[in-house]
Amino acid sequence: MRDRVTSDVGRGACAGLIATVPMTGFMLTAHRALPEHERYALPPEQITTVLLNRSGIEAPPVGKPAHMLATGVAHLAYGAVAGGLYGGALGRKAGPASGVLYGLSVWAGSYLALLPSQNILRPATEHPWRRNVLMIVAHVVWGGTLGTTLHMLRSAARQKR
Repeated sequence: MRDRVTSDVGRGACAGLIATVPMTGFMLTAHRALPEHERYALPPEQITTVLLNRSGIEAPPVGKPAHMLATGVAHLAYGAVAGGLYGGALGRKAGPASGVLYGLSVWAGSYLALLPSQNILRPATEHPWRRNVLMIVAHVVWGGTLGTTLHMLRSAARQKR
């Protein structure tokens, strides 16, 4: 039992890492379609800046290669950790539908509760509706990819046995 849960957490983390790639691609593409006044830094960039500055590290300017690298690493890591939690909790029940629901819960928990409570970002209710739609759809992409990928990883592991 313990080995199964550990394997599901690891597979979930891998699936979360993988799912963050299309999510990020969607975010960057959709961001370009926003009206110019709504094209301020995306949440992963904002979060990275705040956390670097709070840790005593001066964040490089948004858009510079060092900031893009730090943001990418942090975003992939968050996706992997969130995916690991999903894998540990839902392992056998993983699939696109549960992944989408989980992705939406990650969005709500992060942007309506966790990040505002830590004074990292303003709550989603204070951002333009188009930016919220962008982030909600990005989390649907992430969750659907997460659930599908984890299901495929579990199936491949069962076939090896």
